[in-house]
Amino acid sequence: MVVLPSEVRVSSPPDNGRPRSSWPRDRFAREEIVAQFSWVWLIVIAGLAAWLLPLLGKLRPAPTVVVYCAQDQVYAEEIFRAFERQSGIRVLPVYDSEAVKTVGLANRLLAEQARPRADVFWGNEALRARQLEARGVFAETNGLAFFGYRTRRIVVNTNLWSGAASLSLTDLTNAHWRGKVALAFPQFGTTATHFHALRQHWGEAAWLDWCRNLARNQVRLVEGNSTVVKLVGAGEVVVGLTDSDDIQAGQREGLPVAGLPPGAETLYIPNSVGLIHRAPHPESARGLFEYLRTRSVADLLVRAGALEGNAADENAPALKPAWDLILRDLETTTGQLNQIFLR
Repeated sequence: MVVLPSEVRVSSPPDNGRPRSSWPRDRFAREEIVAQFSWVWLIVIAGLAAWLLPLLGKLRPAPTVVVYCAQDQVYAEEIFRAFERQSGIRVLPVYDSEAVKTVGLANRLLAEQARPRADVFWGNEALRARQLEARGVFAETNGLAFFGYRTRRIVVNTNLWSGAASLSLTDLTNAHWRGKVALAFPQFGTTATHFHALRQHWGEAAWLDWCRNLARNQVRLVEGNSTVVKLVGAGEVVVGLTDSDDIQAGQREGLPVAGLPPGAETLYIPNSVGLIHRAPHPESARGLFEYLRTRSVADLLVRAGALEGNAADENAPALKPAWDLILRDLETTTGQLNQIFLR
């Protein structure tokens, strides 16, 4: 047996001045320690996820829906905000101008038909909505719906109108009313729809005579129905042709105006909502389309004065347009209106 000298000692390899690690060198021991603390890692990961996911949600763009809207912005905005809160879908509205109500948006939809930019069309009268339907702008199945109604009315200044006699549209061509009547340009909006329906109701010859006599009687043409009410309320004219919601708005402003009772020449005007064929955002489009058809939306518009009611009385005396025939004669009628009133 070899005996080591007493001065010789067995030592560990030098550690270059670094402290000796206490971490177990045995692989199984290390794995046992890691396993005992795995629940800590789960808590850390869950905490990081709870912190990061809301941030990632904010970075992800919200779904959107583009709506071409002919309803007055003051009424539509509240409804769009309510839909956004309920659905999480951001509404991007494009409104029309008072001067070319509905017609401008309808022409835009027709121009974009090959490559639609809008998802939904919210109209405030029936003619242009039916025109777009006939041209294939809306989805083939369940692509157009109507809700609520307003009416076309004769509005009078209550300080200047005696009310002693009834007043019809044909009376407005009498010399007594020369220069005392206002209406919006009859090529646009609900005024256009009313004139087209009257042409069908009276027949072309009688309607043309009435339009020409109205023009000769120095009827005052303005940019919109709300302007008609303001002129009547200011006493610049005595009588106007306008919509029931504009009369209500004038009354809320304290104007001395009133609408004459409806009759056989009254036109009921529903709101319309169309789902665009090949809409860029189909799921969001369907959501807004269905939402605008709900009873709650109609009720809100009635309370705001934008609509008179939810459903018109089908038995009430009023114009009953045959829309297919009006659409057939649309270009001819518009050309006649341009010839008479664009002077």
